[in-house]
Amino acid sequence: MVLDAWGRSSGFCLDPIEKKPLFHFYPGSSVLSFGTAGCNLSCQFCQNWDISRARETHRLTDRALPEEIAEAAASRGAMSVAFTYNDPVVFAEYAIDVALACREKGIRTVAVTAGYIRETPRRELFAVMDAANVDLKSFSEDFYFRLTGGHLAPVLETLSFLRHETSVWFEITTLLIPGHNDEESEIEAMCEWILQELGPDVPLHFTAFHPDYRMSELSPTPPQTLLMARRRALQMGLRYVYTGNIRDPEGSRTLCPGCRTPLIERDGYRIDRMGVGPSGLCPACGQRVPGRFQETTSLPSFGNRRIPVHLRPGV
Repeated sequence: MVLDAWGRSSGFCLDPIEKKPLFHFYPGSSVLSFGTAGCNLSCQFCQNWDISRARETHRLTDRALPEEIAEAAASRGAMSVAFTYNDPVVFAEYAIDVALACREKGIRTVAVTAGYIRETPRRELFAVMDAANVDLKSFSEDFYFRLTGGHLAPVLETLSFLRHETSVWFEITTLLIPGHNDEESEIEAMCEWILQELGPDVPLHFTAFHPDYRMSELSPTPPQTLLMARRRALQMGLRYVYTGNIRDPEGSRTLCPGCRTPLIERDGYRIDRMGVGPSGLCPACGQRVPGRFQETTSLPSFGNRRIPVHLRPGV
């Protein structure tokens, strides 16, 4: 059985890879982003609820064959294609076919996912992915059950699988929601698990919540909450911890893990300084920064804007 979402998309956008967010996966490159509609979680705080909670007939207006998407990415200079906006686990067959078409053109693929997936499809999906950003929504089972309709354990299993059984480059994002998952004790427990199970080199992004969907009565995340979370994670031993959805040049900077030389300076999604080449070695001390890097790192002049991909009209 093939899912109804196969070959249909809710829109395309050419983005900087930093928007996913991925800070150690070919920084400065562009990525062709697209998704379908629907989701396998029911997050009360969903920031893309108009897509994730939409009915297929309301949102899916374009048809696109995998080969057409790969060609669109190649013709626009995108180094990768990202399955995003909604979770690729709900259109896994389509994502896998697109990834295979992209491989034939040397285009990499990225899964932006909540990681809520069973073992067999998990192996099938990530077998063809080059990178992933996994949304670890909380380190509380109660939070997952009440606010997402899911469970924490399958997400942790996905993270462990990526770390120990694949070569997929992955980073973690946690949206800090005031009063729900922003206690220092929970942040410490999450960081301790990451250190023990995944190691200190997995990049972790703490991002700011803005009121939306069924939690629109809450206040936005105070910047000091993200700064506290980042500071505590670094103190505990994580080496690459970033802040997002706020203006924080310090929290967007990548430092050498050895000599602490600033290697990548960012302002939002823009890279102002790039001091690491394809080898990932620090030019000052020679220590390697984990990730995937390239020689050229200038962002495309079109920035992040919606683009016509000249795909088949929906029916």
